[in-house]
Amino acid sequence: TPSIVARVAMASISRQDSTGSAGVKSSSHVLQPYLDCIRHSLNASLCLQNFASQVVERHNKPEIEARGDQELLLNPLVICRSVDEACMIETSVNSVRVSIRIKQADHTEEILAKKFSRFLMQRADNFHVLRRKAVDGYDISFLITNFHLEQMYKHKLVDFIVQFVEEINKEISSMKLNVNTRARLVGQEFLKEFA
Repeated sequence: TPSIVARVAMASISRQDSTGSAGVKSSSHVLQPYLDCIRHSLNASLCLQNFASQVVERHNKPEIEARGDQELLLNPLVICRSVDEACMIETSVNSVRVSIRIKQADHTEEILAKKFSRFLMQRADNFHVLRRKAVDGYDISFLITNFHLEQMYKHKLVDFIVQFVEEINKEISSMKLNVNTRARLVGQEFLKEFA
């Protein structure tokens, strides 16, 4: 399936942070065009309706998962902030699947992202829209059906996913700092034995 790739050029955006100092950018201002693109794409994609199966009577499965009829699927939209950080939105008539690739700059971040996403996916029942298994090439996936939109507010779901994308990098960075701080303290205590 051909995919439409939306690239967000961070280098071309020259904004000042809220303090007014030129050249200093906060993380929320750097992420803002990427998050806005995800927000607008999700708002456009979440126009879902109840659609029963064309094959089995009284069955209503998410068509993005079942992939029974190609005419019910739209082209996936891939929003890339960089090669390592992307969001793919796959839309069908009654469901939307949102897959997120988390930025992993080094081996420590790879391990932390893998463990953190695994921790969340094991508790997918508590999140309602989280999938137990991510799409290949992505770290974590959400599945939103027309039933979710009947029970929850659309703008709240969009806010949840956008906030998740915004907070996941902060969370992994803080975990990496904690791991490095702990490793430094352990190293210092270990080397005191030889002093």
